[in-house]
Amino acid sequence: MRQSVRGNARRAALAGALALLPLATACGGGGEGDAAAKSEPTKVSATAAGVVAPAKVEVIAGLTGCEAKIRVEAEQLREGACHTKKGDYLITTFPTEKYKQTWLDTASIYGGKYLVGTRWVVSAPPKLLEGFRAQLGGTVQQLRGTGPSAAPSAS
Repeated sequence: MRQSVRGNARRAALAGALALLPLATACGGGGEGDAAAKSEPTKVSATAAGVVAPAKVEVIAGLTGCEAKIRVEAEQLREGACHTKKGDYLITTFPTEKYKQTWLDTASIYGGKYLVGTRWVVSAPPKLLEGFRAQLGGTVQQLRGTGPSAAPSAS
């Protein structure tokens, strides 16, 4: 009895795989399209393809042309520092959007512009942010400063 159950399971798996085979091969090109498939791939930026950078410090750093030095390795975030000829900047990634939002709420005390993506933030001089946005996607956000001002208020 055990042998026939095993045999039936194998036959069912084989039948399932054979049923999916035409679907998998139907996606492949043939004939005239083969020459195009063998030609050089077209380079497309992440933003042109509608893709945002993944939430990993090292990957984002590589996309911006730096090798980040990890400064913070915590459960809620990872932060890497980049030092380049163009300027210094920080890349912070988060395991969930909730942590990113908490970080942004806290950073809003200080104000400034940040490049914000899915589970990541880049803190850089404003002149670098637009270039990074073209490479990484995301949006440049202006955070209002709500902390103490440099000059005393006239009250």
